[in-house]
Amino acid sequence: MKPLTTGDPIRLGPYRILGILGEGGMGKVYVGRDGGGTVAAVKVLHSHLAHDPDLARRFVREALMAQAVGSDGVARVIDSRTEGGRPWIATEFLVGPTLEEAVGAYGPLDEPAVRALAVAVARGLRDIHAAGLVHRDVKPGNIVLTATGPRIIDFGIARPEHGLTLTLTGQVPVTPGYGAPEQVLGHRVGPAADVFSLGAVLVYAASGRRAYDGPHVAAVQYEVVHGEPRLDGVPAALRHLIAPCFAKDPAQRPSTDAMTTAFDPPRGAERAWRHGPLARDVSARRRSLHDLTTSVDVGTGRAVPRRRLLTALGVGGALAAVGGGTALWLHGRDRPDPFGIPPAVKTPKAPVLSAEEGDYVYGETPEPIWTHTSVFGDDTPAPLPVRDVIVVGAPGGGIAARGVVDGGLRWSAPGTEAARRYVSLSGRLVAAADGEGVLRTFVASTGEPKWTAAVDASWVLAADDEAVYVVTGDGRLRSIGRADGKVRWSVDAGSGLGAKPGPRGVTVAGRLVVAAAGGTVVAVRTDDGGTAWKLPDQGEGRPGLATAEGAVFVSGEHLRAVNAGDGKERWVADNPEVSGITPAWGSPTVHGTHVYAAVLGYPRRLGTEDGQPTDWVQEGLLRCDPPSPLIVQGDGFWSVAVNDTGGGVNVIDLAEDREPWVFPVIKNTDRYWLTADANRVFVMDGDSLTALPVF
Repeated sequence: MKPLTTGDPIRLGPYRILGILGEGGMGKVYVGRDGGGTVAAVKVLHSHLAHDPDLARRFVREALMAQAVGSDGVARVIDSRTEGGRPWIATEFLVGPTLEEAVGAYGPLDEPAVRALAVAVARGLRDIHAAGLVHRDVKPGNIVLTATGPRIIDFGIARPEHGLTLTLTGQVPVTPGYGAPEQVLGHRVGPAADVFSLGAVLVYAASGRRAYDGPHVAAVQYEVVHGEPRLDGVPAALRHLIAPCFAKDPAQRPSTDAMTTAFDPPRGAERAWRHGPLARDVSARRRSLHDLTTSVDVGTGRAVPRRRLLTALGVGGALAAVGGGTALWLHGRDRPDPFGIPPAVKTPKAPVLSAEEGDYVYGETPEPIWTHTSVFGDDTPAPLPVRDVIVVGAPGGGIAARGVVDGGLRWSAPGTEAARRYVSLSGRLVAAADGEGVLRTFVASTGEPKWTAAVDASWVLAADDEAVYVVTGDGRLRSIGRADGKVRWSVDAGSGLGAKPGPRGVTVAGRLVVAAAGGTVVAVRTDDGGTAWKLPDQGEGRPGLATAEGAVFVSGEHLRAVNAGDGKERWVADNPEVSGITPAWGSPTVHGTHVYAAVLGYPRRLGTEDGQPTDWVQEGLLRCDPPSPLIVQGDGFWSVAVNDTGGGVNVIDLAEDREPWVFPVIKNTDRYWLTADANRVFVMDGDSLTALPVF
């Protein structure tokens, strides 16, 4: 945002003009606020274009037509009129990321969310068409994902079917890869052109890739007219629904009503906009809008301090000001914004090996993907995969990140203390603490430092979409907001949380669940820190934790499942009867409808719903080291077995009857760990780190 300059209006209709949002070939866009506190983007035709009476009339006429679209799925044009010979259009702010931003940051939408997106956008287009308009520029950047659902924005080139397109000479009136063939060819377009564009949008939402692509614009447009869309990344259940949108003959494309019926999202699909990383994104932007509006004193007419307004806009990333040809994203650019977090990078998946395709010799164990030595320091926690890197405690102190593809060093942060642990923030940031208890965050892929918070962090426990949770030096739990780095609450939860080797924490269903070194598990509400429930005396040492579908699985002298919300017991697994021995269950792992945990050196597989044994053929046959992590990756179940001379990583097939693998890579039987992500299993052994393939 820029301050007003000579020649800029002070007021347009009811809107006091506060600053310049942007400028394009046709006009200038200002931020304005009316006497009732409504903030709008106010677009004004350039003065030299305003002298063209035909262009000015069309500018206002199309705004009025867009204003006539009555739909919850379309951004509203608030007002438009001609004053002093210069037409202007006021449009609402929508709070949320565009579909393009969301897929770039968080990856493709799942199938239910794609279905919900299809229905919402189809309904919005139906209402646009009912008003006699064709949008003509439906694309991921023109769909905003708000807390109430997707909204279509930007009527910059919308027009009645019989009207002329409002564009300047030399502009391309269609977005390559999203405009229909008839648009590319310059033919008359109707509602079916928007259906074609919606199909391209859905391919992007479901796969993260464009339906039509090429090395340059002409190549893309050629593919649109003559080629076929790329649907290979789209889930099979959606391909037959999306494919008809790409018919070359507009008459063969489905109507918006037909699409609404065909996609039929399951109940609860709209939760994609209300929970998870998207909801956190929307919340941060909503706070930014509040900061913007409360930073402006409309009644006094005082100018807005530029730094205050830039700060308000910078927190949480961006706000979309949309409609009437306006699609703006506001960022403070005068100084680095510690809360301006780039999107998470895509996770590079490793190939799944197949003996049938010659990737390895059946009956033999393949070679590791890579191995590096001198990777870990003495006090390192477990390695943490985060998208394209794996975070470790570095040998020289601090934390470091290595690329998952080749294990090469990507970045390091020697000022942190790895022993205080680290967590991932939605795959975008890594949070760790330094020797003074300052929480420090870094862009996961690059190590770029971001926001910090002096919070006396002794242990970094966990994170959810809203906050990072730590244990302080005096043993209290503390919540730090991710949007502003401020302490949200601090509570004394008891249970000896400050004792070594330190607690572990997980978040689930609005609860922070913490396992203390003394054997107690305590859960607090994430919104205010109030105690929700407690499980004392789960056994010697720190209990193991896992979560799934509103449940918490706790291991110790027993393996039990409890409700995440209130701690009510769901089931307790039967302990093996061994005379004179108190069983100790290892840390649980949940995969699908099963929970895995080892007891007395034997992994067991139980149903998550009832805690009963399943028909697992390996039950009682496979042995493992009692403290071994148990993981599922690819089609394999992974564990570690040790003896007097060393150990190995064992892999047995869960899907077919393939021969097991044994990787003899464990030389330090008292200092190893397993973790996995994206078809790679990472093995910590002493100071070495190895990546293993999967089948």
